Order: sequence, then C-alpha cells, then structure tokens
Amino acid sequence: MHSFGHRANAVATFAVTILAAMCFAASFSDNFNTPTPTASVKILNINWFQKEANGNDEVSMTLNISADLSSLFTWNTKQVFVFVAAEYETPQNALNQVSLWDGIIPAKEHAKFLIHTTNKYRFIDQGSNLKGKDFNLTMHWHIMPKTGKMFADKIVMTGYRLPEQYR
Repeated sequence: MHSFGHRANAVATFAVTILAAMCFAASFSDNFNTPTPTASVKILNINWFQKEANGNDEVSMTLNISADLSSLFTWNTKQVFVFVAAEYETPQNALNQVSLWDGIIPAKEHAKFLIHTTNKYRFIDQGSNLKGKDFNLTMHWHIMPKTGKMFADKIVMTGYRLPEQYR
C-alpha cells in the first residue's frame, strides 16, 4: 500500500498538471481573437505653445479622446493599459514620442469611453523643433492577460500640425 504522503503527492501533481494545461489552453485561445478597436482623438484647443526659459518648446492641448476597445477583452483579459502619444520627427531623432494621456481599463464595461481632457503629461521638445511641426497622435494599448503573453498594438491618427508662432 502507498502511504498518505505518496497519495497526496500524486493528487497534487495531477492537480498542477491540469492547472498548467488549462493555463496553456486559455493563453492559446487568445490567438483566435481578432480585435477591431476604434479610436479618435480631436484637438479642441492649443491652450499654450511657448518657449521655456531653457529653450525647450512646450505645448498644452485640450483633447477629446474617444475609443471603443471592448473587442480587446476576452475571458482571459485581466486589464488593458492604454495611452495616447504625440509622435514626430526632428533632425536629432527619427522618432520622438511624448505621452499625453494614459489610463487602465479594468473591465469590458469601461472599454468604451469619451474623455475631454488636457494633456496629462507635459508635451515638451528638447529644443525649438515644434513650430509648424506635423505630428501624429497614436493610441497604444497593451493587453494584460490572466495567463500567457502580453499583446500590444496601436492606431495611428495623422494630419495634426502645431502653430507656426508661440502663443
């Protein structure tokens, strides 16, 4: 006969094996989800556009951020981290990214939203490169699953331009 310890070990090993198989199945099932999120960012106002004392350009904007990210949620999604970034080129850098707003969406019920806000983080360029600059607003998201690997994607919105003069 097997002792109690042997039997407990067999039951625990079996339970952990089943749990691992279920985690793998949950993670694998995310590969079959084809999300179709939508997003729109409108600049309502340039509150100020100024040169700081140290020579850097700074911009403050009022934004309308709307999105429907509910298709990102599956039964394996824990939360979604989302942020809006301004992206532009300068002579020093091929890609500059400045985060303007971010948020955490804890559940599918909160995945459809409309936010009227100013940029949460300072939009500053190191130098005087923003006058008349074309830039994109990009909504990035990172899907954090309960088990498995994280997924990330984005929607790029083009056609934005900063003023030619400071205000």
